[in-house]
Amino acid sequence: MMSAAFFRQLAGARRSLGGALILALAGSVAPAQTAPMATGPYRIAGTVVNAVSGTPVRRATVAVLAESDSHTIASGETDAEGHFALERLPAAKYQLTASKRGFRTAFYDEHEDYNSAVVTGAGLDTSGLVFRLVPGAVLHGVVTGDGGDPVEGARVMLFERPRSPAAGSGKDERITQVDTATTDDTGAYEFEGLPAGDYLLAVTAEPWFALHHFAGDGRQPSNSDADANKNAELDVAYPVTFFDATTDEEAATRIPLKQGGRQEANISLHAVPALHLVVETPQKQDGSIARAELRQTIFGIETSAESAGFLDAMKSGTVEFSGVAPGRYQLLQGFPPRLAELNAAASGQVDPSAGNPVFNVSGLLRNGRSSSSTQGSGLPPDITVTLNPLEGTVGRSPVQGTVIRGAFSFPVVPAGNWEMGAESGGVQLPILSIASGGQTQAGNRLIVKDNPLSLLVTLSQGGTRVEGFVRRDGKGVAGAMVVLVPKDPALMPAFARRDQSDSDGSFSLREVAPGQYTVVAIEDGWTLEWARPGALAGYLASGIKVTVADQSGKTVQLPAAVPAQSRDRAFPGLH
Repeated sequence: MMSAAFFRQLAGARRSLGGALILALAGSVAPAQTAPMATGPYRIAGTVVNAVSGTPVRRATVAVLAESDSHTIASGETDAEGHFALERLPAAKYQLTASKRGFRTAFYDEHEDYNSAVVTGAGLDTSGLVFRLVPGAVLHGVVTGDGGDPVEGARVMLFERPRSPAAGSGKDERITQVDTATTDDTGAYEFEGLPAGDYLLAVTAEPWFALHHFAGDGRQPSNSDADANKNAELDVAYPVTFFDATTDEEAATRIPLKQGGRQEANISLHAVPALHLVVETPQKQDGSIARAELRQTIFGIETSAESAGFLDAMKSGTVEFSGVAPGRYQLLQGFPPRLAELNAAASGQVDPSAGNPVFNVSGLLRNGRSSSSTQGSGLPPDITVTLNPLEGTVGRSPVQGTVIRGAFSFPVVPAGNWEMGAESGGVQLPILSIASGGQTQAGNRLIVKDNPLSLLVTLSQGGTRVEGFVRRDGKGVAGAMVVLVPKDPALMPAFARRDQSDSDGSFSLREVAPGQYTVVAIEDGWTLEWARPGALAGYLASGIKVTVADQSGKTVQLPAAVPAQSRDRAFPGLH
């Protein structure tokens, strides 16, 4: 079950490394490999097929992994008809993986970050599995500069654009960056193993011949007008350029990729005069100078592109950013600080009143189970906290905070609606409530208005696991989307948990916070906008209710099987 934190991390590594990960886990690819520990009477067998064409996939590596730590129990290779058989397995629950070059390495019956584990044991038939392996798409191209010369070392950023813009599907519906590549000495780049979807490309680079200078430093770049003009001609930059050769991100061309498709996308860069932006740096009461930061944004996302050079002129009370390419930036300036969405098109002084105020959001984290008043008592180590902007918030990038002994701080937060997240060791920590100014609100949402905020955030370590079975007519149902729905709508989707039922119908909902819930199981529910308000209302009546308390312990077993419901049963006509 991919709901476990370990397998989420494994899935992320798999997406980054492609087939190499599973090949490393599986060892060599000789047929019918079996590790010495595999001495049981059971087998897992079936056929690996191309998910698009339905044809058998020969010489694919299939591996059985232990659920506890993902070590390889047995592995083998499919024959000419795509058949595989892994023998002598003990009764247990296993992760089943398959990989082959040209296909996306996958877990069995994978949906998003979830899959169905295969359970062996008496009375369980695991000999006729059909493993549908999805061909990976490839996006490639060449980046050239003026004159058609290849641009080496260009940074090519790949973004995914959601095909369905509807909010509340439980996924981030904004454009997201999914990968980065660097061009070689021929200007070529390539992204492989991509899922089908709609993509956007953005390229950043520095002209190899660029020579930047500071316009306001009072120094002449050379001793002759001719040299000065020459140097001015070399003070150039490449703007962020999108496919197809536009510098306007609103005009960026969408690149649709089909499963197994191969698409070429070439991009041409054109050098333009670099900009020089001058920003006031007022002096604070303690004598220090207010900082100014220029952050590049692409599709509203802060990128890690190299920042522009700057000249700090303390005496003049200004800072100059030199060698800036025209484009979109976020500028932090002034005191009190302001964050401006800046569409830089010309050199000059930036209006010191531009932008919106930003505020410090700080406070304490508290363990909901701890009665100790000691700061940070009972909290897990190495907690990280994040503020994610909700729709309509100025400054669309997530804000990272710092945590020291239970005290957290976000120094620069624009006004707007935010959702707070906390995690430790890759495990999400549910936020039970946020208190401010004597008022407490359940859940993890907060509003920043016109003042700094001091918060008391109560966390749950979510140590309880809710387990059960999905069944129809007394038989286990595999592959269903299982959702733990909180009774309080305000806690949705932060407290919701999901899993996919395994081959015997079993599931495990992990990291559950105390509260009242209903568990529902929906067949073919993976395209359902499950987190949208009211999306699951029609399924709740047939679900199983469960209460998780602080005293519930590590595992709660549901008193009855969760009935499998058709995706369209609750809402006839919904397709």
